[in-house]
Amino acid sequence: MVAELSQILLRDLDRLHNEISAFDSEEKLWIKKAGVSNTAGNLALHIAGNLQHFIGHVLGKSSFQRNREAEFNNRVDRSTLISEIESAKASVSSALQSLSEEDLKADFPIEVLGHPMSTKFFLIHLIGHLNYHLGQINYCRRLN
Repeated sequence: MVAELSQILLRDLDRLHNEISAFDSEEKLWIKKAGVSNTAGNLALHIAGNLQHFIGHVLGKSSFQRNREAEFNNRVDRSTLISEIESAKASVSSALQSLSEEDLKADFPIEVLGHPMSTKFFLIHLIGHLNYHLGQINYCRRLN
């Protein structure tokens, strides 16, 4: 199960990379249409920060320090954005390689959603979270 979860996360981070690369201008990554809360660029920063924190830092014990506020307020160039996505991929890959099937059954090390849950449950939640925002990014690209 660890291998399958890793495969899905890495596949979907590749999709995120491709989606960000598909914007026909860097400027369009940062356009916020009326009624839309976030830009595609900020959503991509959020996904990368979220995975580097919860998988890389919490599970993999990396030194990554998350700045969630910056994920939604900073504006970076496309190459930096893609670099963050690639860092998330490396972090996810490294952390999940060290997990066992037994680790998946254990409680996630920190309580995130207001109650204890297994690491497996939370990883599935993170896959859903990534894809929710990936869909939003796709719509932002097509609306611009």
